[in-house]
Amino acid sequence: MDLNSDFAQRVVVHSAQEPWQASPMPGVDRRMLDRIGGEVARATTIVRYAPGSNFSAHTHTGGEEFIVLDGVFQDEHGDFPAGTYVRNPPTTSHTPGSDQGCTIFVKLWQFDMSDRTQFRKDMTAELSTPKGGVATAELHCDAREKVTYHVVDAGAALTIDDAGGIEMLVLRGALTEGGDALQQGAWLRLPEGQGLAAVAGPHGARVWIKTGHLPYAQPPAA
Repeated sequence: MDLNSDFAQRVVVHSAQEPWQASPMPGVDRRMLDRIGGEVARATTIVRYAPGSNFSAHTHTGGEEFIVLDGVFQDEHGDFPAGTYVRNPPTTSHTPGSDQGCTIFVKLWQFDMSDRTQFRKDMTAELSTPKGGVATAELHCDAREKVTYHVVDAGAALTIDDAGGIEMLVLRGALTEGGDALQQGAWLRLPEGQGLAAVAGPHGARVWIKTGHLPYAQPPAA
């Protein structure tokens, strides 16, 4: 499957308006945002676990990065409440599920294959002092990419011009960017050379952002 696989194009997906699609596991549904490949894919997806559901044990050959959007995600490593950012690099494995149900935003096969740094982090734990109405926490940074979390006050501007493409998920509130009204769940991907110039709505916004990664986009290794 190829979905939003032209990384030279600006893409907006209002995920809350997209239908849920069943995964191979009962009780686990998804909304696909971009994808190159079949069940093994370079993919960006919102995944919903029904209460008591789980996914079979698997190894992250290409790595997995996710945010818990609501509920509590669980595996043999512990409980991951809403607001948790997790990186499971290549060679890690687990058996995920959720007793009470949860929703996650997950990216697969988008790691440096030599990366072995595994961690979990509360996205709000290291927020900076607001500057120009924007507080920022750096979640991860390496030679390929930077991942950040931003709390944007009502009416404040969020501008980013990092090289290598920009990707944003609206976690709460709303912003406008490039003429698009981006509500909670909206996903925006900007190609190399296009900067982000967003303005938060009357209730502010909380967003996850990744930059620098698009030049490395490719299908999973055979």
